[in-house]
Parts: sequence; structure tokens; C-alpha cells
Amino acid sequence: MTRVVLSIGSNLGDRLARLQSVVDGLGDALLQISPVYETAPWGRVDQGPFLNAVLIADDPALDGQGWLCRAQGFEQAAGRVRGERWGPRTLDVDLITCYSAEGEVFSRDNNLTLPHPLAHLRAFVMVPWLAIDPDARLTLAGGPRPVAELLAELEPADQQAVQLTGWTLHRPTGSPGDPESTS
Repeated sequence: MTRVVLSIGSNLGDRLARLQSVVDGLGDALLQISPVYETAPWGRVDQGPFLNAVLIADDPALDGQGWLCRAQGFEQAAGRVRGERWGPRTLDVDLITCYSAEGEVFSRDNNLTLPHPLAHLRAFVMVPWLAIDPDARLTLAGGPRPVAELLAELEPADQQAVQLTGWTLHRPTGSPGDPESTS
């Protein structure tokens, strides 16, 4: 069993449709969907605002590298071109943290660092995550810490830059957790 926390964002094209593509692509693996937030860009600020959400998913067949491949597949399907760091993007899918049956997965591979090394600095990750998991914890160098505590340590302007929208992401009809599902 491998449970993952994914942060998704888009600031190019039909932003909401791009986020929805990840929800649709996860299918039965999807456990929870946060509300959708609009966020000022982080890093390079001369670009349009992002839509952001956090998803929690579980797939017993995937490990950290498997989740990374799946995330990159979603990005490629959305036309993501890797180039400028913190630049505009059609879709960004980041693995924030991952858990196996033995506990939290730690990785320092060249292509995958888990837990995500910058998640504790990003209100656009922590705000949606807390909306679906108020008890969320993130492991830093000193050990696991409550995400709510980490968020409180950010500048108020960073926290206020993450604005709840009226948009929602929906599970595909008939999937587990869908209120209209008969299974």
C-alpha cells in the first residue's frame, strides 16, 4: 500500500480542466480532493495566478518512483514543458509525501526527494492539505511537525495569497466516493 499527498497547480490555459485531468486520471486510487484555491505565483512573480489543490491517493502497486512516473505522465498529457524553474506551467504535479505500510517514505534520489523539500514554505500546498487533513504532519530535518504549525510560521501575506475559489474538482461519476455511485 502506498498513499501519497499530491499538490496540483496550473496557471496556463483552462486551469480548472487541467486540475480535473489529474482527478480523472487517478480514478479509483483517489481518496480525497481539497477545495480549489487561487494563488499568486511563487518564485517568479511576473505570470498569471495559479489554481491549486491537494489530492490524497492510494495505490498498492506504486512506490515513490511509481508515483513520480504517474505524476509526470499527467504533466506530459497536459503539454507540460520543463524549462524555467518556477515559471508558468500548464500543469504541475508534486509529490509532497508518501507512505507505505511501514510508514513514511524517505527518498533522496536524484529525481525524487521525499518529503518534498519546499512544501513547508508553500502556503498553496499547506492550506489545501489542511482542508482535507487537519491533522496532517510533514517530516522536516527535526522530525514530523503539524502542517498547521508550519503554516502558522509563514508570513501572513503568504497565507492570505491563497484564496478559496467557488470551483470544485469532481470524482468521475461512478467511482468510489462519488455520491452518485451505486457500487
